[in-house]
Amino acid sequence: MRRYPQFAVGAVAVTVISVSGCSPDSGPETTSPVPDSPTSSPPGTTTEQATPAPPPPGEVAISPGGVTTAVGAPAESTEDDYFQACMAARTWMEQRGDDLQAQIEPYLAMVQSTQNAGPATFGAPWSELSAGQQSAVIVAVEAAADRMCG
Repeated sequence: MRRYPQFAVGAVAVTVISVSGCSPDSGPETTSPVPDSPTSSPPGTTTEQATPAPPPPGEVAISPGGVTTAVGAPAESTEDDYFQACMAARTWMEQRGDDLQAQIEPYLAMVQSTQNAGPATFGAPWSELSAGQQSAVIVAVEAAADRMCG
């Protein structure tokens, strides 16, 4: 009788146990935060983050600074309106220099705090835009920061 198959089974079992991190004394399994989540990065460091999930329909995502950063509605704009909003945001961002991604929230704060109407907000103040239009403005601003206006 050969012992080789038993040895192979034992080796596979040891490998599975060591790969999975299980041991007889390991106790209950705990989960740790995802390494690239915003809360796990130390302050002052920059990490590439995945695009956050959009808020549920009818809700908005608001930054700690009080700026609406996402709207739970499909973006609604004409191609021309989108392009103009994107170019207005990109021009504003480039005038300030620095990293364009860092300009998203300040730009949105400016657009949302004023009653000015212009190409950045499809010719109407932010407060008069529908949820879909607000969503489209945010999409255009994010595209501007990615230099994707055209």
